[in-house]
Amino acid sequence: MTTLLHRGTERSRPVRSWLRSTPGTHIWLLIIAITSLVIQLSTQGLERFLLHRNSSNIHELTRHPVQSLFTSAFWIENPSSLLLYLVLFEVVHGTVERWLGTLRWLCTVVVGHVVATLISQEYVLWSIQNQHLPKRLAHVVDIGVSYGLAASAGILVYRLPYPWRWLYLVGVVAFFGIPLTTGGTFTDLGHATALLIGFACYPLTRGVPTRKPVAANDRAGHSG
Repeated sequence: MTTLLHRGTERSRPVRSWLRSTPGTHIWLLIIAITSLVIQLSTQGLERFLLHRNSSNIHELTRHPVQSLFTSAFWIENPSSLLLYLVLFEVVHGTVERWLGTLRWLCTVVVGHVVATLISQEYVLWSIQNQHLPKRLAHVVDIGVSYGLAASAGILVYRLPYPWRWLYLVGVVAFFGIPLTTGGTFTDLGHATALLIGFACYPLTRGVPTRKPVAANDRAGHSG
């Protein structure tokens, strides 16, 4: 009886239910909102210092590898993009976290962010050593949450039923792949890498239903 009442309460409060089932997404959003406000209120010199200090570029990875990989995931370079990230977090991260659970979602995001960052910066280092890119790119601002989003977008393909899964797959591959194959930057390489990481995280979806059995829950609720 208590379980049925709980289900009824959750259905009557969809916003509360959404927030409770996606704590990681919204804690992350809150931190980004705070750091964006800090950037917005900072002087130009302080802003430049904060962005470079929290970047996961070659310089910072060499000096503070763990710290730079961690802190770079909580800043965006342009605070005016916060609203866009709010929408993307709710649609992509929120959906994946609610579906897989916080731990599996976080595993996907962390692996995608870390591996994509290391591969893209390794490419920058190789290009500098071979004189394909200027040395100043060792200090380039490389922050943001887009690699984690790309990883979530990748694993999200397994959440969708057919035939929408195929349409979505073509869409995300084109979105992240076309820039890479048409003279893309190291960031485009990172996005494509993170997307592939998301695809490779398929084992995390095993045992998780592609859809929540809403209709079954409704019937159980009415049966009491």
